[in-house]
Amino acid sequence: MPKATRQLLKDTTPIKTSGITNGLLNPEQAKKFLQQTFDATHLGSLVRHEMKTAKSGEVDKIGIAKRIIREKTENVDDGYRGNVKTSVVKYACTAVRLPWEITEETLRENIEGQNFEKIVTDLMTTQLGIDLIDLYLNGDESTESGDPDYDFLKINDGWVKQIENGGNIVDNANAALSLDMFYKMLQAVPDKYNNGKLRWLMSPHMKQNWERVLYNAAKANGSTLPEKFYEAPAGVQIETETMFPESKIMLTDPKNLIVTNTYTMQIRKTTEGKEAIMQDKRFYVIHLDFDTIIEELEATGMITNIKANL
Repeated sequence: MPKATRQLLKDTTPIKTSGITNGLLNPEQAKKFLQQTFDATHLGSLVRHEMKTAKSGEVDKIGIAKRIIREKTENVDDGYRGNVKTSVVKYACTAVRLPWEITEETLRENIEGQNFEKIVTDLMTTQLGIDLIDLYLNGDESTESGDPDYDFLKINDGWVKQIENGGNIVDNANAALSLDMFYKMLQAVPDKYNNGKLRWLMSPHMKQNWERVLYNAAKANGSTLPEKFYEAPAGVQIETETMFPESKIMLTDPKNLIVTNTYTMQIRKTTEGKEAIMQDKRFYVIHLDFDTIIEELEATGMITNIKANL
């Protein structure tokens, strides 16, 4: 394969597929394939998915104010009515693609035979899901061109950058993990969002370091701690994601994190044409689009600059 499989390249030229059906997914197949990419990672299965038909538009937000009950006076209508609050979050999907190719000689000579094609496609699907959650979290349109992952990270701004630019931040100032750090973060998020749905999102290493901090503290004091202290600091459950940045911890309801896609996901395959014949190859491309948005930035938090407890 001429390019690393993890690299999603931004599609900067129009792809004209009108009238083409060979090698494309129908809408129902496209939805199932997209769900497969979400299921490839733990966090992908927790966040909210919005399927849209337009490349850009708005996601509706509907809420209700608090303290809306009023005293009743018999046989009197005072004109008061409870109401809903409506607003929108704008999205604009970016088109991306994942191409690969397989030589006919490989298909003829490998031990899996023609099943090799399906094996490779399944591997690409899994890696696509991993790469997408990486982008959903870590994408940064301002990535420097000298960064080795520039072509990947520049595609879109992910949730981490969006929260750091507009959410609630606790700078841990390169200090080590501590219980106080978690409580400071909870205090920084308005209490109306502390409704049992919040989760700590962190890397597996961060969770393991937290477990070690607690274990060493308990050992030093000759005591043991209930399991809930390891799994839920300050009473909030931990969720881990391998693509999460190592020195940070996010606090939010996972359903507050939204991925928008359209129904135009396509898997294209060709064994025709001059290149396919002359190079004796099969060519494959997955086309899709996405945008990552946050419904309520006020309901998010990020602990930054956490020193590794080594």
